[in-house]
Amino acid sequence: MASKVHLLFRVLLIAAVMQLHSVIVVGEPQVPCYFLFGDSLVDTGNNNRFVKAEKANYPPYGIDFPQGVTGRFTNGRTAPDIIGQLLGFSNFTPLYSTVTNEEIDKGVNYGSAGAGIREETGRNLGERISFDKQILNHQEIISRLWRLMQDNQTLTNEYIKKCIYIVNIGSDDYVNNYLMPSNYSTSSIFNPDQYATLLIQQYSQQLTALLHLYELCQILLVVK
Repeated sequence: MASKVHLLFRVLLIAAVMQLHSVIVVGEPQVPCYFLFGDSLVDTGNNNRFVKAEKANYPPYGIDFPQGVTGRFTNGRTAPDIIGQLLGFSNFTPLYSTVTNEEIDKGVNYGSAGAGIREETGRNLGERISFDKQILNHQEIISRLWRLMQDNQTLTNEYIKKCIYIVNIGSDDYVNNYLMPSNYSTSSIFNPDQYATLLIQQYSQQLTALLHLYELCQILLVVK
C-alpha cells in the first residue's frame, strides 16, 4: 500500500514551503490540477454556507489577504494557497461548495474547519464536512470530470496522473474529540496509544479509498 500511496501523495514539506513563501512561480503551472482535503488549515470558505459551524468569514480574519475576508482561518494565505502559487497556479484552488465545471479540471478544495478522520469529530462545533464526506465529494467531482471528458480530449489518464493531492487532517480528532471528555467518550474507551493506532488504521483506509477513486478516474478518463 505504501508504494501506491506514494504515487498519489507526493510529499510536500510545509515547513520548507513556508520558508520559500515569497517565491512565486511564473508561467504555466507545474502540475495540471491540485486537490485539497482537510480541516481549518485548508478550508478557505466551504464552511461559510453552514448556519452553525466553525467559520472565519469575519474580521480580523483576512486582514492581510488581497480579497479580504473569505473564510480562511488566517490573516492571509493558507499554506496550501502558498504551495499552489509555488506550483504556478495563478488562481487559488476553488471551493467545492462553489466550484463550476469550468474550474474543476484545475483542482478543488474540499477542506472544512472542524473536520476529522473520525466522523463524530468536531460535532461540538456544529456542521462540518468529515474526511469521509470529503472523499465522497471528490467522487462526485470525478463523475463531473468524466462527463466533461466527452467534450474535452485533454482530460486523459496522463493529465490526472500528474495532479497533486494534499491531505491535512487529524488535529481536530484530538482537540475536538479525544481531549474533550465531557463531549466525547473516546478518551474513556481508548488510551493514547490505542487511539493513535485507531486513527492510523482509519486514516489508512481512507487514503486507500481515495487512491481507488484516483485509479478509477484514470480508467474512466481513457474510455473512448
